[in-house]
Amino acid sequence: MRRHSILRALPILLVLSPGLARVTAQELASSKPATLDYIRNVDPFIGVDWGGNTFVGSTVPFGMVKVGPDMETFDGRRSGFGYSSHGVILGFSHLHLSGAQGKYGNILVAPVTGPLDIADIKSPREKEIAQAGYYAATLTRYSVRAELTSSRRVGFHRYTFANSGDAHITLNAAAALGLGTGSESQNFLGAEVHVVSNHEVQGVARFRGGWNKGGEYRVFYDLLLDTPATKVRVWTGTELSADRDATVAENRPIGVTFDLHAHAHQVVQAKVGISFISAAQARQNIQTEIPGWSFEVVHQANTALWNAELGKLQLSGATERQRRELYTAMYHVIMMPVNRTGENPGWSSTEPYYDDYYAIWDTYRTSSPLLTLIAPGRQRDIIRSLIDIYRHTGYMPDARSGNDNGRTQGGSNANVVVADAYVKGLSGIDYATALQAMLHDAEVPPQDAQKEGRGGLKDYNARGYITTADERAGSRTVEYAYDDFAIAEVACGLGQAKQAARALARAHNFEHLWDPNMSVSGFKGFLRPRKPDGSWADPYLVVRGTWPDFMYEGDIWTYSLYAPQDMRRLIEMAGGEKEFNARMDFIFSRGHFDIANEPGFLMPLLYNYSRRPDKSADIVHLLLEKAFNDTRAGIPGNDDSGAMSSWLLFQSLGIFPVAGQDIYLISSPSVSDASLALGNGRRLHILTKGFDSSGLNRYVQSATLNGENLQTNWFRHAQIKDGATLMLTMGSSPSTWGTGTPPPSLSDSSARMCVPISAK
Repeated sequence: MRRHSILRALPILLVLSPGLARVTAQELASSKPATLDYIRNVDPFIGVDWGGNTFVGSTVPFGMVKVGPDMETFDGRRSGFGYSSHGVILGFSHLHLSGAQGKYGNILVAPVTGPLDIADIKSPREKEIAQAGYYAATLTRYSVRAELTSSRRVGFHRYTFANSGDAHITLNAAAALGLGTGSESQNFLGAEVHVVSNHEVQGVARFRGGWNKGGEYRVFYDLLLDTPATKVRVWTGTELSADRDATVAENRPIGVTFDLHAHAHQVVQAKVGISFISAAQARQNIQTEIPGWSFEVVHQANTALWNAELGKLQLSGATERQRRELYTAMYHVIMMPVNRTGENPGWSSTEPYYDDYYAIWDTYRTSSPLLTLIAPGRQRDIIRSLIDIYRHTGYMPDARSGNDNGRTQGGSNANVVVADAYVKGLSGIDYATALQAMLHDAEVPPQDAQKEGRGGLKDYNARGYITTADERAGSRTVEYAYDDFAIAEVACGLGQAKQAARALARAHNFEHLWDPNMSVSGFKGFLRPRKPDGSWADPYLVVRGTWPDFMYEGDIWTYSLYAPQDMRRLIEMAGGEKEFNARMDFIFSRGHFDIANEPGFLMPLLYNYSRRPDKSADIVHLLLEKAFNDTRAGIPGNDDSGAMSSWLLFQSLGIFPVAGQDIYLISSPSVSDASLALGNGRRLHILTKGFDSSGLNRYVQSATLNGENLQTNWFRHAQIKDGATLMLTMGSSPSTWGTGTPPPSLSDSSARMCVPISAK
């Protein structure tokens, strides 16, 4: 999803120029340390500029707490996601997204020296450090060194005061990112502050809204200091008082300050427990996860968690830049969604609970398949959470944040996530209930189509397409068709033949908006709007639409070629392979491809279906070189919860998933030797012969998989799930390799469906 696009559709030729969560920090730190330090390759600053919106601060993999700085520019513009490369730090809040903005920034803690003005707490910074699980900066206005680390539900602060004098540890309960009156703004609804002692405070803050337009969410907190304050004061509005309790029920400032007299170089530490259940639970989270006061122990435990996850990627022969890019990409992917198991305020359940699906429309194409591959246990829990959300809310979300569904940008894409896991044999999931949820998406119109479910469903099911009477009719129609294909896969495998046939009949609904006579730039056949009476509306030629438009965050060049379930048929509709390749060439050379957004993620690999994998290699190499780098502007748009980062990972390794299918497409690796852990003690090893780091030898000449000759430019998940070695022999000119049998399509005479999970 995009608030802003930086690269947009610039012409390419112009651009050329949970188990560990229950272990305490002390227990984990005392265990055997990781043998390799992968976090040294992680640079959290990659992607913070130019719309990447990547999180800077401390969290653990899939951690609920993301404690980091909230900032504003020197001209007073607040950051929408927390961090800013220039400006001042307002404090350190405990909930953030990564790769997106429009939510959280709650429970803002800040150290202050000198006289306290609660309306003017901010400082420039210097000597800034960001690592996986650690952040530090010197607040120059206050001469305080601030350091952060964390566990799953607790933020740990360490403040070193350079000078002696009056000092304060403040907590602002009313702060949040993006507060305002806009349709996507957050709203502060009220808060409570209860002083427990001269070193502890707890309470709750209430908010609603944000990008997902969610309902009220409550953030309970408990702050513990290791140093007793000489005085504790609360504020409501602009006045400080010695009251021990404060409550506001409207949009008014509220907070607390622990006043101290610091001596030079004094260290004051704070632990902030967060909960969505109660303040008592927030305090219990501290006692469970960080019972002691050793910052180093907590930091080491955090580091061990990250090294365990990052070690699932092994690189040999990669450049330092590539190592920074790819390990940082791994870091970005495994921050979201957020593990809130034990912190569900909506219902009691023994199932895992995850939140901040932000959004599945972004992540289903690459992030979900990556987790299915390298973290099947984690992905199993995520899908179980989606199914449990359906049980209690009526829908699997397409997006969810602040413990509330919303918004739905395109199709019911959780259907594809479930199908992706099913066809790859991921066990331990209640697929029967998952199918019920998928069928509910396909058959029951939602009350609020931006919140959940499928908008325009009545027309789609009756006519086979969505008309101009509903928004996003074009992009929704083609996405629903693929979602229906996903439903057919699961229904087939579960023996639900009637439901499978019904869904499969809708998998070609994309054809009903195809106007074979519509011509643009010499190419015939495009998606075109249709009116409620069935007649054609004017062609839709907007480069990038949004919520009320025919296509969402894409155009006719992108969405007209979206039919992963039957590319054979789509290529026929586009005039055959030669004409299809010419159209693809035109798209990439004339600026009609947008790497900065997810709808086109599969497009560079569509040449594989038209028997020109060499062209896929060309485009992938070009995009990797020109759209991604290891700088603060190193991601071409919102990272979207790791969606962009997982695209980078797959393409750099030379393989790419067709989400919702058991197929991986082969392009051209940018590293000579890489491997991924598969979650069962086995690895997928991708090796090259004749590799050229300059990218000259980018074309596959031949391939073997597990020692067997591989003639196709694709392979199945079953061929690698128990460990595999893919050997690619590279050369400097295109070859005949991969030009025979294209990847599977529904129109193939050999198309296979209805494969039970036990047979995989």
